[in-house]
Amino acid sequence: MGRKKSNQPSSAASSSSSLEPQAASEMIVEDASIDQETIESSKIDASMVELSDSAIVADDKTSADYYFDSYSHFGIHEEMLKDIVRTKTYQNVIYKNVFMFKDKVVLDVGAGTGILSLFCAKAGAKHVYAVECSHMADMAEEIVKANGFSDVITVLKGKIEEIDLPVSQVDIIISEWMGYFLLYENMLNTVLYARDKWLVDGGSVLPDKASLYLTAIEDADYKEDKIEFWNDVYGFDMSPIRKQAMMEPLVDIVDKNQIVTNCHLLKAMDISKMTPGDASFTASFKLVAERNDYIHALVAYFDVSFTKCHKLQGFSTGPRSRATHWKQTVLYLEDVLTICEGETLEGSMSVAQNKKNPRDVDIMLEYSLNGQHNKVSRTQHYKMR
Repeated sequence: MGRKKSNQPSSAASSSSSLEPQAASEMIVEDASIDQETIESSKIDASMVELSDSAIVADDKTSADYYFDSYSHFGIHEEMLKDIVRTKTYQNVIYKNVFMFKDKVVLDVGAGTGILSLFCAKAGAKHVYAVECSHMADMAEEIVKANGFSDVITVLKGKIEEIDLPVSQVDIIISEWMGYFLLYENMLNTVLYARDKWLVDGGSVLPDKASLYLTAIEDADYKEDKIEFWNDVYGFDMSPIRKQAMMEPLVDIVDKNQIVTNCHLLKAMDISKMTPGDASFTASFKLVAERNDYIHALVAYFDVSFTKCHKLQGFSTGPRSRATHWKQTVLYLEDVLTICEGETLEGSMSVAQNKKNPRDVDIMLEYSLNGQHNKVSRTQHYKMR
C-alpha cells in the first residue's frame, strides 16, 4: 500500500521551491548501523490479525478483550519485530546504556514476545517483570526459558491494572505503547498507571518523550480511489459509505513529495510527568504552504525520544523518515483546497478517548483558509476504530 507523487507540483501552479526536512521531525539522533540488505529483507506486508475462536463465539467479551485477543496471534508480533526502526532503537537504547539497567529492577509493560525484557536481561538487569495480557504471555514464557533467562525474567499474564507484582517498586518501566496516531489503543494510560503505582522516586520511564505532528498533503489520486469511489459503484450511488470512509482516518505510507506545508507540533508529552487526562487535548495549528499546490488531506505522525540515555536517541514516524509499521495517519478533507506558497491553513484539532471504547480515538478538526483561490471554513469529525 502507499502512494507516489512525482517531484513536480500539481497543476495548481508551478513553483521552484524545494521542501527542506523539518527540524522538528528529525528525531533520529543515532542510527542503528543497519545495512541496506537487512533493511530490504525486513520489508513485509502488514499481517492480518486473526481473532481466536473464543473471541468469535463469546458474547460477554468487552472491546478490551478483543483488543488483547488480537495480540495473541504471532503475526502482529512478527510485523513489529521486523520493524527495524522500532526494534533496533530499543535495542540500542538498552545495549548502549548498560549503566541504566545494570542491577536494576525493570517492568516491561505490554511485553508481547518478551523482546524488550530479553534486551534488558542481557544488559545486566537484576530482574525483569514482563507483563502481557494476551495469550502471547504463554509463548513469551517459553521464549524466556529457551534463551536461558528464566532466573532473571518473570512473565506475568494479566492486565497491569489487575496484577500483583512480587515487588513494591521498580527502577525502570519500559514499554512500546505507541499506537497509530500515537494514541490509538490507549496503552499510554496503562503505562502511566504502572508508573504511579510502582516506579521508584527518580526512576525512569522509557521512552520518556513523545510528540504528535501535523502536516498537509496533495493526494488527489488516492482520495479519488479511496473516497470518491463510493459515489458511483457500477452505476449505483453508494455515497452513504463515502460518509463513513471520510470519518475513518487512513493509516498508510505517505510519500515525502506529497507534503505541501510545514510540519506543526500539535502535542508534546513528557511520559514521566504527564497525567492520563493529558492525552485528551485541543491544539491549534498553522500550516504554511511551501509551494503552490492542492491540499486533499492532513497527515499526523509522531516522534519518540529517550532523553535519559548517555546520548539522546529516538525515532520519527514522519514521511521524511524511514518507514515504520505505524506509517502515517491520513485525515481527508471534504474540501479540495487550492493554496499558494506562503498562504496559511489554520485551525484546531481536538483529540479524546471514545466514551464507549477508551481504546478508540475521536478527533474533531476545525480548519479555515483565506487564500487567493479558496475561502473555506469547516469542521469535520473522525473516529479511529
